[in-house]
Amino acid sequence: MRTNFIYAFVLGLLVLASCSKSETNSPEMGSLSIQLTDAPFPHDMVAEANVTIFKIEARYHGDDEDYEGEGEEHSGMDEENSMEDDSESSFVVLMEEEITVNLLDLTNGVTETLVDVDIPAGVYDLFRVYVRDANIVLDDENNTTYDLKFPSGESSGVKIFIDPPLVVTGGLSADLLFDFDVCRSFVPRGKMGTANFNGFNFKPVIKVSNLTTAGTLQGVISAVGETEIMLLEGAQITVSQEGEVVTTTFSGENGGYVVMGLDAGFYDLSVELEGYDPQTLEGVVIDTGNYTTVDFELLLSE
Repeated sequence: MRTNFIYAFVLGLLVLASCSKSETNSPEMGSLSIQLTDAPFPHDMVAEANVTIFKIEARYHGDDEDYEGEGEEHSGMDEENSMEDDSESSFVVLMEEEITVNLLDLTNGVTETLVDVDIPAGVYDLFRVYVRDANIVLDDENNTTYDLKFPSGESSGVKIFIDPPLVVTGGLSADLLFDFDVCRSFVPRGKMGTANFNGFNFKPVIKVSNLTTAGTLQGVISAVGETEIMLLEGAQITVSQEGEVVTTTFSGENGGYVVMGLDAGFYDLSVELEGYDPQTLEGVVIDTGNYTTVDFELLLSE
């Protein structure tokens, strides 16, 4: 099951480097914002999942309306295309500053702004995120730490394809969300809490969503107590589409949950919490660029 957490801190303006266009034929400029979020990591033993990002680039195709994409079926890291030759492509440097974040801080709508710059208007279909270091800190008395390496992340970056490509319009803003899937990126070697456990493998998995066209799901999980309404923390909300799990998240201490970056369409929701009867709701509509609110009131199990 794929899980997702969300988090964030806002940073200031980041550095923009020009693409390989001639200064005598400078294109019209638009603005781009990129935020980072995360999926829930379902291991109670983990206190931190830290990554250091030091550079982000985007492949620029100019403003050619006849642009034809490469047919990527999904946004995210594509292993088959990770070795492609980009030497003849034109890349814009969106950010070149070392940023270290604890992905587990990003939950239920919390995001961290990685990029906020003006870039040439046009078509962008590939992003490269350069990762220098990562580590996992266990929630034990020694705060046991596992330092992890991802050599290609520092040299060639994690490649994130976006389909349909991002079109930046002059004078307007575009907003992207990078969803760092912690569960799939930090894979335990052996079963945690046993003698067979031997640290983690680190292979970053990042999905990109266009917040201009994606929708957001939010709500509150509660139950009726003897004298008042109780807000329930730790309820698991599963979002599915056509029988396939899209993502899961957990309600926070105030009972609230937020799932960002959902494509417009129909989704089925299920909510589970130990001690309460599970609930499901089918056919929830997510609209382009809008918020959809779905609250659940759980009943105690008999």
